Amino acid sequence: MTTTQDIHEPTFLAGDEFSIPTFRLLKQDGTLHEGAKAPDLEHDKALAIYRAMVATRVLDERMLAAQRQGRLSFYMQCTGEEAAVIGATAALDDADMIMAQYREQGALVYRGFTFDEFMNQLFGNELDYGKGRQMPIHYGSRKLHYMTISSPLATQIPQATGYAYGQKLAGEGHCTTVFFGEGAASEGDFHAALNMAAVHEVPVIFFCRNNGYAISTPSIEQFAADGVAPRAFGYRMHVIRVDGNDILAVYSAAREARRLAVEHNQPVLIEAMSYRLAAHSSSDDPSGYRSKKEEEAWREKDPILRMQRWLIDLGWWSEDEEKALQESLRREVLETMKRAEKRPPPPLDSLVTDVYADVPPELQRQLDALKTHIRHYPEAYPKGARSLDPDVQAGDDVAAKGGE
Repeated sequence: MTTTQDIHEPTFLAGDEFSIPTFRLLKQDGTLHEGAKAPDLEHDKALAIYRAMVATRVLDERMLAAQRQGRLSFYMQCTGEEAAVIGATAALDDADMIMAQYREQGALVYRGFTFDEFMNQLFGNELDYGKGRQMPIHYGSRKLHYMTISSPLATQIPQATGYAYGQKLAGEGHCTTVFFGEGAASEGDFHAALNMAAVHEVPVIFFCRNNGYAISTPSIEQFAADGVAPRAFGYRMHVIRVDGNDILAVYSAAREARRLAVEHNQPVLIEAMSYRLAAHSSSDDPSGYRSKKEEEAWREKDPILRMQRWLIDLGWWSEDEEKALQESLRREVLETMKRAEKRPPPPLDSLVTDVYADVPPELQRQLDALKTHIRHYPEAYPKGARSLDPDVQAGDDVAAKGGE
């Protein structure tokens, strides 16, 4: 129902009367802002959050290097946005659904996705849950309530509204959090999702990572309004803007958003102000659209360093522990990557057996023709040759000669 107040001359509003503040708790030196109160974050959980942030950074650094070495075709980093992603995830119940865009690997790290599971997907080997049919960084985990990532931008936003509507009907006290960037918020899917969520009152948290750039397009060229947060008013939705590099503020905001979603079936929009320290992807060169000076200014606001200082100030962390953690993670990532690279690809037959219980004759003839072709030219299809049984050894020989 729309309510109005009568006026008697044309008066136009541009929204300037709305001022969206930014919620902050933790300063860059690791101390709290004056008047700020830290959330009730127990020792073990705080360390779990911090370790997940560091593990995500180490994974990203190593896998980008692997891509540069030609061992991976593609990679995307979470660097600089770890607090936004992991802080929000830590505020959820483990059974709450997460729908990600493509820069939220930190959520999986926090929930217990192993380096083996990451590597299997990145290399598309026989243990990859997606059976090698997706490009790298398209993770998914049924057991961790993390919806498999799909490439089209922003499609996960209305899907999250629909999934949350199902959670409302189920009445089991769960919600859905959907992550996306401010560039995705310019898609029509964003507006359709928010409107549907508000009208049907579903337990969904829309988490916008405003990192300043939609690939190479700066925010100032994306929209004229004060960021993404004011859009919530158009749908009569709860909204908060938070310092996305402040782990305590993100955690507190997401925890309260979850309460509103689960207890009152109220959708919430969170806009986390952060910065993408890395390139958009391994295919991007940010030097073409932003300055080194700008990047260095944001490196001074590193969310990992900010939390580390807070933990040290509390006596919960030390430089020796930091060094040991970094060394352990780097070693584990390298060892895991080497294992994943050696695993064979998924069986070629799975292309059809996953679809049909009884494979149609025409499709079987096509599969047989494909196998014949691969066997005839194994050097041209080293992974395909390895996927054929009993041709695995032949494929290994090809790989040993440099064919792979």
